[in-house]
Amino acid sequence: MVNRLAKEKSPYLLQHANNPVDWYPWSDEAFKRAQRFNLPIFLSIGYSTCHWCHVMERESFEDQEVADALNHHFVSIKVDREERPDIDQIYMTVCQALTGQGGWPLTVIMTPDKKPFFAGTYFPKRSRWGRAGLLDIIEQVADKWTNDRDKLIQASDMITEQVQFTPGGYLADEPLADISARGYKQFRQSFDKQYGGFGLAPKFPTPHNLLFLMRYWKQNGEEAALNMAKKTLQSIYRGGINDHIGFGFSRYSTDEKWLVPHFEKMLYDNALLALAFLEVYQATQNDFYAGAARQIFTYVLRDMTHPEGGFYSAEDADSEGVEGKFYVWSPAEVYQVLGRENGDIYCKVYNITESGNFESKSIPNLISALPEEHARKLGIETRALLQLLEESRQKLFNHRARRVHPFKDDKVLTAWNGLMMAALARGAAVLGDVRYRDAAVKAEQFIRHKLQRRDGRLLARYRDGESDLNGYLDDYAFVIWGLLELYRATFQAVYLSRAIDLTHHVRDLFWDQEQGGFFFYGTDSEQLIARPKEIYDGAMPSGNSVMAANLLQLAAITGNSELEELAERQIDIFAGTAAQHPRGYAYFLTALLFATGPTSEIVITGQRDDPQVAEMLRLAQRQYAPGAVLIYRPEGDGDQQDGGQIGKLAPFTREQKSIDGRATAYVCRDRACREPVTETEVLGSLLQ
Repeated sequence: MVNRLAKEKSPYLLQHANNPVDWYPWSDEAFKRAQRFNLPIFLSIGYSTCHWCHVMERESFEDQEVADALNHHFVSIKVDREERPDIDQIYMTVCQALTGQGGWPLTVIMTPDKKPFFAGTYFPKRSRWGRAGLLDIIEQVADKWTNDRDKLIQASDMITEQVQFTPGGYLADEPLADISARGYKQFRQSFDKQYGGFGLAPKFPTPHNLLFLMRYWKQNGEEAALNMAKKTLQSIYRGGINDHIGFGFSRYSTDEKWLVPHFEKMLYDNALLALAFLEVYQATQNDFYAGAARQIFTYVLRDMTHPEGGFYSAEDADSEGVEGKFYVWSPAEVYQVLGRENGDIYCKVYNITESGNFESKSIPNLISALPEEHARKLGIETRALLQLLEESRQKLFNHRARRVHPFKDDKVLTAWNGLMMAALARGAAVLGDVRYRDAAVKAEQFIRHKLQRRDGRLLARYRDGESDLNGYLDDYAFVIWGLLELYRATFQAVYLSRAIDLTHHVRDLFWDQEQGGFFFYGTDSEQLIARPKEIYDGAMPSGNSVMAANLLQLAAITGNSELEELAERQIDIFAGTAAQHPRGYAYFLTALLFATGPTSEIVITGQRDDPQVAEMLRLAQRQYAPGAVLIYRPEGDGDQQDGGQIGKLAPFTREQKSIDGRATAYVCRDRACREPVTETEVLGSLLQ
């Protein structure tokens, strides 16, 4: 027996296609049935790699008794929050307002016209340990709906009115630089000096917090900001949240040490972490951070890449119904693979013990000591130990590959692909690895060919040959970010041109003409009970924060006053909201730093095949200069070449020509230009 979800493309919805619950996807059909039979809606929102979503399915949605109750009293709807973040965002706001917390699975009960009156997260089948059971909730709501419906409708009207509030609309009452400074102070106050990260467990990597701290250090010389970013990345890398056998990072740590993760791996976390590692590498030139970024890319290109170039969404925490089973080890299993002598060394370095650190097994980690410290204790040269450990890792990886793998959510999401495209492009520019450049280019082609209509409209999801769902603000913002990074990695002006085209789409589809700022979904999308406008930077930076940064960069590159004015409005509109608790708006603060700090324009011109041009470009790419934009103007660049070249996109560069046919760099800082230089060493000193 299958239900209506069997016809869907979402892996999450397909996981529930054999439930006895008479599930509907979010559709007119579902709401028309609810209206026809005057039934409330039971809405369940989750995603395919969510551990507690699986638990609730096993306990309740696969249970005939629960299914009978739901089928009798409700119209039940399943939503994949990764496909429909617009729906999820609205009803998650309701849940947080009603209960003070949120998360997935998200459980909402509402009227046939989509107005909610009850919300929560995970519920067991029956009440236990003070937590209400789903069967009890079903009975109580069914009774209220039959006997006291007017009160439920009245409550739903009040709740719906409350979620109409959107941030923005009033100015900050302090200078923008002071908002950034208070954000830095809040991070400093909440910083965990022992283990890195911020606040108490559970700990999320939230890499855009570190991107802000890096920029704050660069602009203000606060060494503590740099040290917080370094300490946090070192601790995350050493902990069990890092898959030391197969690479890639889990979504969050359940403890303060970054030891025991929630084992699911998300594409967006790994993209943002790669960017953070790369930026600290740019700033410090410490190869540790470059190596960490390379490991992320190894994992993504090996395990998370569609044959045509897009990237899959996530890998589950569970395998064989057990959380973390795929990732944990016992000493006996390590000895079986490596032999006693090498196995003993590996277990000592990675803390694999008989007692274990997770349900009697061990999550490999480097928390107690680094390999260099073990080398001294063992009397082994560090290089020899590192080679032994890498050979051992390969053998363990091959052995682990025979285990039952966690479920892979193979849908391709435009927004998350934009982030990984940005990370790979930055990796190509900073590390000089053409594999990362080629992967970023293929990802851009995948988005353009599979996830963009002929009229230019981005779509949100591709899977199994089907592209669907109008793209959201995040899709546009993150893809534009990726295109800007891809331009800086390749200096192909076509990527800059596409970024500008998509920015015009964002303005036309998402801009709030009355109050300013960008709505989450477009004018051409399904209009829900609210139209959110998000600025909070949570697990990912918000679309508005990223668009503020995009607009500022595009304005600086092109000299386009319209884009600059839009960026100024964007910042003015949301600065007052961010000022209330700056730490929650870390990526927006990076835009503030760009807007208020000294900025630089670096234009390099010359023949494409000139080795000195390539040397100057590589030098500029590898510098950590978040307040700078980098432009390459090929000598003899014509307006028709490459679909509209830099001379057309950035008219101010037309007069910046090579001197005596030599590679030439023009550096302007804070609207003051230096003499053009033709020596790479002189450019290096200027960039420093």
